[in-house]
Amino acid sequence: MPHLSVIIPVYKAEDCLHELHRRLLESLEAITPEFECFLIEDCGGDQSWAMIQEIAHHDARFKGIQFSRNFGQHYGITAGLDFCSGDWVVVMDCDLQDAPEEIPRLYAKAQEGFEVVLARRMRRQDSTEKKWSSRLFYGVFNYLTDMDYDPAVGNFRIMSAKVVAQCCSMRESLRFLPGMVHWLGFPYASIEVDHGARFAGESTYTLSTLLKLGGDTIIAYSDKPLRMSIKLGFGISALSLVFGLYSLVRALLNDVPVLGWSSLIVSIFFLGGIIIANLGIIGIYLGKTFEETKNRPLYVVNHTTFHER
Repeated sequence: MPHLSVIIPVYKAEDCLHELHRRLLESLEAITPEFECFLIEDCGGDQSWAMIQEIAHHDARFKGIQFSRNFGQHYGITAGLDFCSGDWVVVMDCDLQDAPEEIPRLYAKAQEGFEVVLARRMRRQDSTEKKWSSRLFYGVFNYLTDMDYDPAVGNFRIMSAKVVAQCCSMRESLRFLPGMVHWLGFPYASIEVDHGARFAGESTYTLSTLLKLGGDTIIAYSDKPLRMSIKLGFGISALSLVFGLYSLVRALLNDVPVLGWSSLIVSIFFLGGIIIANLGIIGIYLGKTFEETKNRPLYVVNHTTFHER
């Protein structure tokens, strides 16, 4: 049984896989020769799968999984968690911004008695747009989920087999590893790591992708938008009542006729928009509930480089 497992989702990474393999070998063998590394190819349409097969052919400790279609990064992580069997499990990205050389430091910190050790990315080598979008995402995420999640922490971490087993028991269709591990509540620590520049290519996370991920994650971990919509409804009703009383008193004292067709129409459209928006929020939650009741598999494996258990 391997002592250490590494899980790496792969998407359009043909330019960095060989370098990733070389640096992983140097870092992991410094800890133990008994390791396994899962490279989960998410159907990026390039030569990544062929390269993973080549790497696995020369070293069986490197194991490839290819999905039947593109499912997404966090589903790739889920597949790796399902298949791995190490006492300790590292999760990292494939673009070498998460440096393999930091794995021994994560492992050493975990041996101090922590079930989870997070890597805090210092001096992030990302575009200004991505940095600000990440801060905005985690700011809104923390507010709407009542969590206190550190925006400097990504997927890069090490977890014990006990934590991994609990993560695997959570089979909801909306996947977000940092939120899942945070919810479990196991003792954790963090270390500061260097955040490298991308070895090749550009990030495939666009603003629209981040917004979709953020919306799905907030819905998966919080009902606060529903409670906020209730407060908004009561607040508008209270303001309408106050304004109605003010208009009535003003008309009685000053003998001012009740005017304002324009304001009436504006108010109707405003309230109609609020009602439709609230119904939309409820509809999104109902839709996600419907998706959960289907109980479909979280991912579909097309090929592997090993015999599945």
